[in-house]
Amino acid sequence: MDTKQVGEKLVALCREGRNLDAVNTLYSPDIVSVEAMQTGPMPAEQRGIEAIRGKNQWWADNHEVHSASADGPYPNGDRFTVKYHYEITPKTGPASGQRIAMDEVALYTVANGKIVKEEFFYAM
Repeated sequence: MDTKQVGEKLVALCREGRNLDAVNTLYSPDIVSVEAMQTGPMPAEQRGIEAIRGKNQWWADNHEVHSASADGPYPNGDRFTVKYHYEITPKTGPASGQRIAMDEVALYTVANGKIVKEEFFYAM
């Protein structure tokens, strides 16, 4: 798959709520993930597919997701972006129990048909 095809598949799976399927099928075993900041026990940067699976499980366990949307992809060479919007209620932390809206832009880098890096940009 080329970069645009990887992006289209990622967005389609995320729209269906199948984020872990996206990780399992589209991510490189050596994936690097960089968040805008550390959240709870999750460091801002993580490496390797198992760490990313764990991060996704942590997110699912610690947030009630009321709605989620994904727009894109917006490709450029070996990279593409996706705009996400979430309505969530954190189960832990300082915003626990408070319904909040979260907008996020993700930049993905693709090599050999797999996502090798994801970077997230957001303000909370």
